[in-house]
Amino acid sequence: MSRAAAAPAAAGRAAEEDLRALFGQSIALFASLAGPAHLVETANPAFFATIGEEPGRVGVALAELMPDPAGQKIIALLDQVFRTGEPYTGRDVRVVLGGGPHAREAFFDFTCEPRRDADGTMTGVRMIGVETTQIKHAQRLMTEHRALLEQIARQAPLTEVLDGMARCIENLAPREVLVSVLLADPDARHLRHGAAPSLPDFYNHAIDGIATGEGVGSCGTAAHRREPVIVTDIAVDPFWDDFRELAGQAGLAACWSTPILARDGGLLGTFAMYHRTPRVPQDSDLALARLFAGTAALAIERHHIEQAKLAAEARATSANDELAKVVRVERELRAEAEQRAAAAAELASRMRAAAAAQATTPHPEHCQLGGAAGCTAPAEIKIADSWGDAAWGCPTHVEEAILNVRSVFIASEELGGLTAYLNR
Repeated sequence: MSRAAAAPAAAGRAAEEDLRALFGQSIALFASLAGPAHLVETANPAFFATIGEEPGRVGVALAELMPDPAGQKIIALLDQVFRTGEPYTGRDVRVVLGGGPHAREAFFDFTCEPRRDADGTMTGVRMIGVETTQIKHAQRLMTEHRALLEQIARQAPLTEVLDGMARCIENLAPREVLVSVLLADPDARHLRHGAAPSLPDFYNHAIDGIATGEGVGSCGTAAHRREPVIVTDIAVDPFWDDFRELAGQAGLAACWSTPILARDGGLLGTFAMYHRTPRVPQDSDLALARLFAGTAALAIERHHIEQAKLAAEARATSANDELAKVVRVERELRAEAEQRAAAAAELASRMRAAAAAQATTPHPEHCQLGGAAGCTAPAEIKIADSWGDAAWGCPTHVEEAILNVRSVFIASEELGGLTAYLNR
């Protein structure tokens, strides 16, 4: 190789060394691949960790290290760059790394650049990338969180909001998690089922109504203490002595519970994250719990306000209905009283007329209607009944007789009675 040709080659090797130095311990991914088979010449630990291989496995075709569909997708891009000599930049490229229970969804921003020798001949491809999974998840989380806040703002039913929140977290979490929300009774002494779409029905039924108190599982204790309670291994934690068998039947191994508190510090409920295997929470897990516990508090408080408003409106409606009923009865009583007054006035008028008409008619001197006690008032009015009996009395006893004896009427001899009719 001539000195002129050696200089660019040396510069290329130096550049490669610089890249190794720059990305060697970085969380960014770096790999230098050779030939159309994309043999791994060098790569940093982050690259091997991402594809699930031990560091230092070089001289192997990338297709052998990544035989899954995600690997085939990346190899197709590398083939394109090697064939065309044109670099490729991808944003938020989704791949599924690993398989079985260890599989996880990941997103990457990466650039594939062609590698050339001093003569410009293609020798391979260089990959530089950054995993954006956390950023992508954060974006999706914020989108889902914003949707939950919009649901709360438009006063969606509380069960709908809490169920949607639980499913959102379960879908976004990088590892399997089962979410439960329990709601506190007004006296804060018991917790009721709120939402738990992925927990077994028998488990939700069993813990519905559990007491709040020290040592009552993760949720009862968190509600009692008003602070998060992290149980990393249900199988050995004393808080779960009374519920360990139940948790085992449900396949639960860890439970992190966060109290849901109102703005005044009152207990609204608990927000729990269950796991199938013993787990210690990361800072991101605790931040997620705090975020959604706050969101749940907002939804529950809004629900309580709406319920109180509806109850107040119902009481006001009931009071208005009762007032209307009282007014209606009062009007009916007033009308009846007026009718009675009119009837009494009419009776009094008839009695006065009868008294005047019969003033000259011979009759007993004293009232005959006083009963055993007698009555010394003057007899002024004659009354009779349909059986032909008649008597004279004072206005007071005549009125009493008319009101208490059936078919009694005021008799007027001037007008003639049944005898006059028979002798017509």
